[in-house]
Amino acid sequence: MSHINDTEITEALVAEHGLTEDEYQMVCDHMGRTPNYTELGVFSVMWSEHCSYKSSRKWLKKLPVDGAQVIQGPGENAGVIDIGDGDAAVFKMESHNHPSFIEPYQGAATGVGGIMRDVFTMGARPVANLNALRFGQPDHAKTRHLVAGVVSGIGGYGNCIGVPTVGGEINFDKSYNGNILVNAMCVGVARTDKIFYAAATGIGAPVVYVGSKTGRDGIHGATMASAEFDDASEEKRPTVQVGDPFTEKLLLEACQELMASDAIIGIQDMGAAGLTSSSVEMADKGGVGILLDLDKVPCREEQMTGYEMLLSESQERMLMVLKPGREPEAEAIFTRWGLDFAVIGELTDSGRMEVSHQGQVIADMPLGPLADGAPEYDRPHVATPKAADFDNSLLDNAPDMEYALKTLMASSEIASRRWVYEQYDSMVMGDTIAGPGGDAALVRVHGTQKALAISTDVTPRYCLADPIEGGKQAVAEAYRNISATGATPLAITNCLNFGNPERPEIMGQFVGCLEGMGDAGRALDFPVVSGNVSLYNETNGTGIMPTPAIGGVGLLKQLDKAVGNRFNQHGLVIYLLGDTEGHLGASLYQRDVLDNDAVFAPPPVDLAAEAAHGGFVRQAVDQSLISAAHDVSDGGLAVALAEMCIGHNIGADLSAAGDTAFWFGEDQARYVLAVQADKAAALEALADGLALSKIGVTAGAQLKFGDTLTISVKELHKLNEEWFPSLMQG
Repeated sequence: MSHINDTEITEALVAEHGLTEDEYQMVCDHMGRTPNYTELGVFSVMWSEHCSYKSSRKWLKKLPVDGAQVIQGPGENAGVIDIGDGDAAVFKMESHNHPSFIEPYQGAATGVGGIMRDVFTMGARPVANLNALRFGQPDHAKTRHLVAGVVSGIGGYGNCIGVPTVGGEINFDKSYNGNILVNAMCVGVARTDKIFYAAATGIGAPVVYVGSKTGRDGIHGATMASAEFDDASEEKRPTVQVGDPFTEKLLLEACQELMASDAIIGIQDMGAAGLTSSSVEMADKGGVGILLDLDKVPCREEQMTGYEMLLSESQERMLMVLKPGREPEAEAIFTRWGLDFAVIGELTDSGRMEVSHQGQVIADMPLGPLADGAPEYDRPHVATPKAADFDNSLLDNAPDMEYALKTLMASSEIASRRWVYEQYDSMVMGDTIAGPGGDAALVRVHGTQKALAISTDVTPRYCLADPIEGGKQAVAEAYRNISATGATPLAITNCLNFGNPERPEIMGQFVGCLEGMGDAGRALDFPVVSGNVSLYNETNGTGIMPTPAIGGVGLLKQLDKAVGNRFNQHGLVIYLLGDTEGHLGASLYQRDVLDNDAVFAPPPVDLAAEAAHGGFVRQAVDQSLISAAHDVSDGGLAVALAEMCIGHNIGADLSAAGDTAFWFGEDQARYVLAVQADKAAALEALADGLALSKIGVTAGAQLKFGDTLTISVKELHKLNEEWFPSLMQG
């Protein structure tokens, strides 16, 4: 029988593997010969956009990644920050966009499974999951099916493994009609002296495979994730992995048990590009070579080729390097948890990846070029043209305030997400202090009085109109959402979702958003410690809106001081922190009330004001001066106030006078604060020159805007709650 490696390497085969002619020539130069079929497959996945970041590396290097709080920045499975008392938070966000569009349930489920493995590979126990989802227009033919499948997949996996899903965000826009975004975030907690890394060292040390058996699912998943879609994308279903949360739970517990010993030298989960990427990355980071015998790989399908085993993205698998002689102890643990355990190779001093199967060497490649040798592209980019300021003449025939507020409260962006998050178990593990629906989720660090505050944020319509300001705003909003609970923002992870980087205007969006994110991270001491880049998010040449999702993590040192974002009693004095100029460009008011999708400049972001206002809110919470706090974002001040009323059906009597722009403008760096009357003077004294203005009091069961509008809180609540269920009922 002829061997798969006897296949002739043709131009067409190279193109099928996603490599350009120039890239293929580089491969040949590194190899000193023509690669065989298996070697071509290995290079194609390692050099895919998904694994190599070849279009984005140049720009990612400009992000701030350091800080006193950072233990591990980008480059490992997940980022690690110090949260005091010998504890660390370990977290990352990652995309599963293409698989979720093709097969929404499994695509979303395996996205959740994969991001949790990234966290527990580092030695952390996952304590919280979040997600950031983007779907097409609500009335698009596929939207309901995709929402149902994705939500079901996230819940199905997270609920089964027993990690709470505590927050996230969902947007709808026509730019996602042909390419949805499913970004999953996981946060774990570890001891700072028990963090595990991927670097494999020790010549002769055993390379061990643990977890599930290898099948044919997900082969070329990384390559598929690095290409844009067309009308035939449905045929790519076999490249989507299939997840099993019960096996992952066993794998988590077995890994934690082995990690309690000192047997592990290095550990890496098998994510994108499976066995290939995990072995290449571990050996390269340790500066060693690796020898693999695929005859020893546990397989669940007959007659798998070496090519298939190396490229499979079957889920719930890990690769580890153990101290020699510790294999029996490790095997006993994994066997007891009902998992496969196999020694499949060893570390060498060759600096090469050598792979044998059925008595033949099927691949022999230099490790350096595989890991870091992918080309780094400086793709041509053009800056997004400056958008015009909002056209105020659009307000000449604008609808009245009642119509505007009701429209926004029942809009796709503002409507309650209860239908979604009630399908997730947000309370399992018993440490969730504040789950979905707040500005940031709060999760107690088990057995302590500390809590992690976690939020996901980005406003894609701002990024489209002005990538630099949009990138700044995404980071600033995560900072605000965390600060609003009283927690100190510490670091971020990101998931950078963009269209085709080979188009200069798309690359310009990417460069602009990263510039804004970098500026914000530096100004707010909010560095990037991990993340993911997802490019080629487009179908038939139509790209998504630039969507650099930010996952922020902060620390609340005393969780009994936390505040929520709802009015919780009558007689509170309501303050607005921050200046209001009434920026309506790129606002929800423009999009949903005026039904206008022209591109106007978004609100500018004043990073000094963000830092000052966030610091003030945190101080006020720490001094127990505030009863409720909510950042002002989508829909402006009127929507923020309505959201604060509907939580406990408590009305507000507003004394501030303002026009449409005042109530619905989306100026940044603003918070609504509610304070007990006897603490108002102390709050004003603390403000010391900041823009803090009294705008009303909580009272009754109606929201009253002076003489302009009086509206029942119950009516606003009903409008807000009904949109999502009615969408899903069709």
